[in-house]
Amino acid sequence: MARKPRIQFEGAFYHVITRGNQRQKIFRDEEDYKQYLEILARYKDLYKYHLYAYVLMNNHVHLLIETRETPLSKILQGINQSYTARFNKRYKTVGHLFQSRYKAILCDKDSYLLSLVKYIHLNPVRARLIKTPEEYPWSSCRAYNKPVRKSIVDEEQVLRMFSEDKGSARQLYQAYVSDGIAVKKEDIYSTIDKRILGDERFAETVMGKCEASIKLGRKEKEYSLTEIASAIGETFGVMLKQMRQKGKDRGVTHGRKLLSVVAHEYGYSGREIAGYIRKDPALITRHIKEKEELKRDTEQLIATMKDGKANVNSQA
Repeated sequence: MARKPRIQFEGAFYHVITRGNQRQKIFRDEEDYKQYLEILARYKDLYKYHLYAYVLMNNHVHLLIETRETPLSKILQGINQSYTARFNKRYKTVGHLFQSRYKAILCDKDSYLLSLVKYIHLNPVRARLIKTPEEYPWSSCRAYNKPVRKSIVDEEQVLRMFSEDKGSARQLYQAYVSDGIAVKKEDIYSTIDKRILGDERFAETVMGKCEASIKLGRKEKEYSLTEIASAIGETFGVMLKQMRQKGKDRGVTHGRKLLSVVAHEYGYSGREIAGYIRKDPALITRHIKEKEELKRDTEQLIATMKDGKANVNSQA
């Protein structure tokens, strides 16, 4: 399958994830981390992009970048090639250090800036490397907690979302990151067309700014399999326990078919669905083929899920 082209335009805002080739370590000691940050700063001066957050883990990197005139592909090419050359020279190695295809998710900045910064800063906590994000020396979290001399991070815009007073803003940001409310992985990676984090209106705006062709479908894994199964129970009275049991009851079979079709539309593979309801993957494949016959009920089910999400958001 041909790879989809990057979506690039001036002012684009990306969550970038770069991984070591074959999951190898890209940072072996403190000096490696420092060298990467030096290169990041050098290319920031050269290409004038905004850097809102970063975290360097031993085998991958997260960056939150907003481009200006220089496209992201050129920025990442420069950073990765420069660091690879230094790494190979230092350790007397050859070949690719990074995976050939880095992940770059174009994000709706207005909707996701805060959540993405928090998600990135909590990465070492989720990996159980440290207990609090400010303990980790190789992320931008410290630049948000207190002023850092010659910082490469553009933290002002995020801090202004808390307060115009920088001291108060820093305290409020620390409280936000440490509030114990996790940013769910599915919320950060629930994309349209595998490339966009935002709603369909945002995707349409993106298409107006560039020549990219974007498939406007369901957001990947916007709902968990449990949420889909619960909505089937609420709407059609078929419980997950029933769908997992043996038997060919007509109503239960209908519930299985709906779960298969709707979960597939939200990016779940047949194997994932089969594992969840404990059925043969071949059965799930047959159910998915009945998509057109189930269209009316699937739309009703999706409407139920959206209403439930809207009610939760209105109460938050």
